Amino acid sequence: MRTTGLLIVAMALAGCTAAPQQSALTTPPPPPPAPTTTPSQLDFPQRPRAVPLDEVDPCAVLTADQRTALSLDNPPSAYVEPSFGSAKACTIRSTTSGNVARIALVLASGADVWLSENAQVEYTVSAIEGFAAITVRTPDVHDVCNVEIDVADGQFLDVMFRDGGNSTAVQQDHLCLGAQRVAEAAMASLLQKR
Repeated sequence: MRTTGLLIVAMALAGCTAAPQQSALTTPPPPPPAPTTTPSQLDFPQRPRAVPLDEVDPCAVLTADQRTALSLDNPPSAYVEPSFGSAKACTIRSTTSGNVARIALVLASGADVWLSENAQVEYTVSAIEGFAAITVRTPDVHDVCNVEIDVADGQFLDVMFRDGGNSTAVQQDHLCLGAQRVAEAAMASLLQKR
């Protein structure tokens, strides 16, 4: 009997000192992970100032001298680009090289849209006149290259350079170089006018 009494006392004491077990319903959730910055955001330089595109004529962005220097010798042709939220756009063909440049004034989203995984493109980030410039290559599409320039909140300048149907296909590296040259000229022109 004495052993049973000691056993009851020991169990009572153990019950008083043991911490209650928490169920999955009473366990607090773990703290949320600290916010992280993706490498692409780190590479996205801050623009020196805003250059809004609202009142810009896309066919007037490049001057006649710039078009001549870029061998874009056909007259500019304005249209609306539905894939960019009905952006005002302008296309200019070169009879010399057979390539085509397009300038679109995108007011429906910022250039950072190209850094998203949803864009499903390959890109590199550089700068033109201090503004972030994203060179975009779409996988399995080799006859075009784009440069997207972050000019203002929710706006970007899209410069596309594509093979206009040459008998010998133009290498994409050459098209990206052409897009870069047109983008540089376009930004130099915009900064003088704005």
